[in-house]
Amino acid sequence: MKRVKCREAVHGGDRLGASVKSGKRPEELLDFSANINPLGMPRQVREAVLAGISEAQHYPDPFCRKLCKAIAEAEGRDPEEILCGNGGADLIYRLVYALKPGKALVTAPAFAEYEEALVQAGAEIRRWSLGEDLAVREDILSAVTEDLDLIFLCNPNNPTGLLTGRELLTALADRAQALGVRVFLDECFLDFVPEQREYTLGDCLKRYPNLVILKSFTKLYAMPGLRLGYVMSADRELLAGMEKAGQPWAVSVPAQAAGLGALQAAGFRERTFCLIERERKRMKAELERLGFFVCDGRANYLCFRAPGEKNLCEKLLERGILLRSCANYRGLTEEHYRAAVRTAEENEVFLGVLREIAGKENRSEADGT
Repeated sequence: MKRVKCREAVHGGDRLGASVKSGKRPEELLDFSANINPLGMPRQVREAVLAGISEAQHYPDPFCRKLCKAIAEAEGRDPEEILCGNGGADLIYRLVYALKPGKALVTAPAFAEYEEALVQAGAEIRRWSLGEDLAVREDILSAVTEDLDLIFLCNPNNPTGLLTGRELLTALADRAQALGVRVFLDECFLDFVPEQREYTLGDCLKRYPNLVILKSFTKLYAMPGLRLGYVMSADRELLAGMEKAGQPWAVSVPAQAAGLGALQAAGFRERTFCLIERERKRMKAELERLGFFVCDGRANYLCFRAPGEKNLCEKLLERGILLRSCANYRGLTEEHYRAAVRTAEENEVFLGVLREIAGKENRSEADGT
């Protein structure tokens, strides 16, 4: 009988798959591969989901009316400029299916689902390498040409966490608009940046009708299993096309309730900022002390290169820790990894295991083994 090869997850957070590989129960694993808020799900979200369970006997509102209104109030937009979806990935695919672009530009590295959606739609993909420092620089403007239909950009970038300045973003949006090119700006991780207003283009939607901004509840509010994201755009015709490009009732009753609860979680973001800012700086310093090259990211994760370490994920998994390999990101190598920023205690466990691994390897080299 032919043996079926086990499926490998493209993204982080596959605790069940890691459980099979490691022989440990999922709850025994410490997950640094998924960029989820270490504070966990806010009380308001949990209570809203539980209170809304009884309503799950009915179909969900297909237009997420209450949620879109609440998001619009929080963002300073019109509800008609908001479209909710079954997580950020759902909305990426809806956009591509609705636009059917002939040619699109993506940076390398970047979130894999941009390319995957374009491949499924049969689009030609132009890749713009971010170079050795992995930063988006002004020379990307030369890649914005009239033969493009769509540009994907992530700020801060995934997996590097590096921010692109607002001045460059507006220059890119200006050039794209002049050439009739759509811009899809993924701001999902900008929620972890205290000074996000200095980087977002959320207040420029009227100025750029060619602009679509993606946001997500998943990361900040620690609810990836509920699946909830939204896009904002002044192009209501495009949003209507995206709505038709996917299944009806895309956002479940519990997910809509969770979104409403999240918007009521006063002070949660501020507590998150304090934790992430402090722990990210500490983790970066410790990783560099181990000889790793670490991107100066501003999100709730760090991307680093560990020279000579091509099996770090396997070594950590043996000790019950999940780490995200970045080998499948274009422009990165088997020596590149991404680690979530978690609580001080969890981060110390992670760093302690890395020190142990580095110490053993240094002793082995000294012994000539």
